[in-house]
Amino acid sequence: MKPFSFLLLPAVMWFIHPLKHSQNQDFSTLRTDTIHFPGESHFQHVEQLTFGGDNAEAYFSFDGKYLIFQKTNPKEGINCDQIWMGKLPQKSGEVFTPKLVSTGTGRTTCAYFYPDGKHILYGSTHLGSVDCPPLADRSKYGNKYIWSIYENFDIFKADTNGNIVKRLTNTKGYDAEATFSPKGDKILFTSMRDGDLDLYIMDPEGGHVKRITHTLGYDGGAWFSPDGKKIIWRASRPTTPEEIKEYKDLLAGNLVAPTHMEVWIANADGSDAKQVTNLSQANWAPNFTPDGNHFIFCSNHEYKRGFPFNMYIADLGGSNVQKISRDKGFDAFPMFSADGKKFVFCSNRNNGGTRDTNIFIADWVK
Repeated sequence: MKPFSFLLLPAVMWFIHPLKHSQNQDFSTLRTDTIHFPGESHFQHVEQLTFGGDNAEAYFSFDGKYLIFQKTNPKEGINCDQIWMGKLPQKSGEVFTPKLVSTGTGRTTCAYFYPDGKHILYGSTHLGSVDCPPLADRSKYGNKYIWSIYENFDIFKADTNGNIVKRLTNTKGYDAEATFSPKGDKILFTSMRDGDLDLYIMDPEGGHVKRITHTLGYDGGAWFSPDGKKIIWRASRPTTPEEIKEYKDLLAGNLVAPTHMEVWIANADGSDAKQVTNLSQANWAPNFTPDGNHFIFCSNHEYKRGFPFNMYIADLGGSNVQKISRDKGFDAFPMFSADGKKFVFCSNRNNGGTRDTNIFIADWVK
């Protein structure tokens, strides 16, 4: 989300607040606050970790002991997405107390841990400007959901104290949405360096960059399978002359309209790519289950009005789709711990009728 992560919805966050953009909506009437809804049979011992603001794209460290995520909360003086990291509570009474690990300047997105647990990577615009870049002016596009793909986004390696160790990308245009292979030998990310939003791989220090998708449209939010042999991601595929023109026109202005996306799976080198959802609307934030035989994703396909967003699980071919979350607003950014015992996600649930998105963790029940 990854964003497009401005999501949310990374999210960007995009789709993080699909409800935020609806006009004259009484959000307090849409849900009853709870951290665990009836019908969420795969979740047990659900715990809320953050309280207030936009908290999203929370991902486990390789050892499962830490989370890294992006956060915006104007009430705390955090006016633009920044990266935070915290140790997960190990016993009752412990509090999740994350710390800032990005520069605190520009806009950041899509953080992930290095396998050594001592370093992180994330996308940031801070070298372009210390200021928070403006959001896209949706009024110019009929208030359609538009996301800015800031050309100053590059991917950085930092230590867990927030000190930048290395700039991993240095090309004109958007570079972000990076994740690691299970062995830690490859980084998978999205870039616009060749004129379209495609997937690329590189080594942990930014070398040996290779493009692995070549079809017109946005490709992003990609993850490796647990054995490292496959990848899963979200993609838009404009096909009609009108769709292609709109996509290219927006892209020329460093913009994209991510309202129709489907989930794709391919070999780790990008070969044998297959679309595995065909649900219409926005299907995104996919990830593999620890057994590698299923995938989980976020979607609004049940709701023609565009929300709620809930999470679903399906077989690798896209069959046997099962709804696993029930918030009336937004559930997304799912990730399993490596041992498959824990499950982390971000949700509008239990926010007191506000627009806050928080991080939740649960035991996963098969």
